[in-house]
Amino acid sequence: MCFRETVSKVPVILREHFARALLVFSLCHLVSGYSDRDRADELMSKYPLIDGHNDLALKLRMLYNNSLNQIDLNNVSKAATDISRLRTGHVQTQMFAAYVLCGAQQKDAVRLTLEQLDVIRHMCTENQDFELVTTAQGLIDSNMRNKIACLISIEGGHSIDSSLPALRMFYQLGVRSMSLTHSCNTPWAESSSKLYNTFLKRESSLTHFGKAVVDEMNRLGMIVDLSHTSWGTASAVLNYSKAPVIFSHSSSFSICNHSRNVPDELLLKLKKNEGLIMVNLYSPFIACSNKANISNVADHFDHIKRVIGAESIGIGGDFDGAESFPQGLEDVSKYPAIIQELLRRNWTENELAGVLRKNFLRVFEEVENVRDQLILRKPSEEYIPLEHVQNTCRWVFRRPDFSSKAEQRSLNLLVLTLVLLLSSLFWTD
Repeated sequence: MCFRETVSKVPVILREHFARALLVFSLCHLVSGYSDRDRADELMSKYPLIDGHNDLALKLRMLYNNSLNQIDLNNVSKAATDISRLRTGHVQTQMFAAYVLCGAQQKDAVRLTLEQLDVIRHMCTENQDFELVTTAQGLIDSNMRNKIACLISIEGGHSIDSSLPALRMFYQLGVRSMSLTHSCNTPWAESSSKLYNTFLKRESSLTHFGKAVVDEMNRLGMIVDLSHTSWGTASAVLNYSKAPVIFSHSSSFSICNHSRNVPDELLLKLKKNEGLIMVNLYSPFIACSNKANISNVADHFDHIKRVIGAESIGIGGDFDGAESFPQGLEDVSKYPAIIQELLRRNWTENELAGVLRKNFLRVFEEVENVRDQLILRKPSEEYIPLEHVQNTCRWVFRRPDFSSKAEQRSLNLLVLTLVLLLSSLFWTD
């Protein structure tokens, strides 16, 4: 019996129900297909991403010695970040890190940091797609102009060489965030890493001068970043800071027990501080191995949301600073894949709008509000004791002291030389 004859014998009412069911199934299939990439793209077009951490400036230094004239920023094949991929990934604001390796501590870290700031400013002020931004309102205005806003951060407190005047000068150059440590301790704060043996003994996880650094950042309106700090330092700052803080590129310790990730007890303190954790995408922080996938990433988002809520979450990819990323998240163009997965996990539009940009804007605006409340406070004149810095390259401003034997001998030699020169001229005449 042919199919047509079989269908003709089915009662009309059943055939109508079948047709309706088939129509509903087809519509659901279409909607389901739309709700993946299309829905993510639509949502990110409405709420383009503010990414909390990117190390393109480091790549520019390592690969091109900061010579921007050698490259086309629209297509940087040796990096995970360029303009075309930022556009594809709906990245509207990128926090670019000025980072110098910890080996420069007690040497020329300040100079190297200035050079990294120079290349970021050069990149962001001389390219029509970028725009250097220093305020929360500037991020909003930049989005209206269809620009990719550049925020500048310093990655590692060793870049200020324990100097509050240096911190203030960096702020004048456009820096709006600084992580207190990188993979090395500073004389006043502890790192989560044990790679370096510098400044292992201290009075506390955040010393008296460390608190002065946080105070001055609060006064300036500079975001305190706790990524890379030890849990002790992070806890001390969360208890002390007057303004909300961020973890610009860290993930959940409960999902992957890496020291760079944040345990639940610190997440709860972050919630009380009204701060933000921006999930890092580096595979060893996501899956505790070099192999990870998008589902592993979403597990971090889900866990943090359960503990402190979606309003405390952002994204800090760490592209071009790390090398191993989850399959499907290899560069900045792939950010929609995260949103797709979270949509599948029933995250709401409001929650994702916060993750993408609103949560960071709230934190930045509150940092600025605290700055405005402290407007009458004068710049701090706190100086760290020289014995705490242990830096032989530091020069102490004072008049030359000729009381020492070595300096006296030098002076005597100079006088003798002058006498001999004058005598020679006299006898010649």
